[in-house]
Amino acid sequence: MLLQIHPENPQPRLIKQLAECLLDGGVIIYPTDTIYGIGCDIFQHKAIERVAKIKNVDPQKAQLSFICRDLSNLSDYTKSIDTPLYRMLKNHLPGPYTFILPASKQVPKILQSKKSTIGLRVPDNEICRHILELLEHPLLSASLPGDMVEEYTDPEVMYERFGDKVDFVVDGGIGGMVPSTVVDCTTDQWTVIRQGLGEFEETE
Repeated sequence: MLLQIHPENPQPRLIKQLAECLLDGGVIIYPTDTIYGIGCDIFQHKAIERVAKIKNVDPQKAQLSFICRDLSNLSDYTKSIDTPLYRMLKNHLPGPYTFILPASKQVPKILQSKKSTIGLRVPDNEICRHILELLEHPLLSASLPGDMVEEYTDPEVMYERFGDKVDFVVDGGIGGMVPSTVVDCTTDQWTVIRQGLGEFEETE
C-alpha cells in the first residue's frame, strides 16, 4: 500500500497505522533525511529476515542500521561511550550520518555481526521521528537493493518495484540521492568510511 504522509506535519492516524504495522512484524519503505530506506522493528525476527531477503543477504552481513529518535537509546545498544565521542555524536545528530559503534549484548542476536558493531542513525526527518515516538525503540534500516539510486527517489517507482514485498511504501515526497556519511567510531581515530551527505572532520 502506498501511504501519502505530509513531510512536515505527518498525519497522526497514518503514523499510528505504520507503527502498528511495524510492531506486528511489518516491513516498510520510508523517507529519511537522505535516501529512502527499508525498515522494520528491531525485535521482529521474521521482519528482519524479510528485509535481508529483499536485499538478498544474510541478516548478520546486511549492514543494517539502527534508526533512533535521539541519543537516549545509545546506552542500550552500544558499549560504554566516552565523553568526547558522546559530544561529537551530539554535535552531529540528528543529521545525515551513520556512526559505526561497538554493539552491546542487548542488540538482538539475529543482528549481532561478527564485528559486533552497529550503525547508528538519528535522521533529521519528521516522518521518522513520529514513527519512532510511537514505537519507543529503534527501527532497523537498510538501503534498497541494487545500484539504481535515481529510481529510489520517487515513492511511486519504489511502490511499483517493491509493493508486493513490503507492507507499506510511505510517500513523503521525493527522496534524496546521496546516502548518509558513514563514520567508524570503533577506535579512537574516527574515520569516514563512506563520504555521503554529511561533512565530517576526521580526528588526527
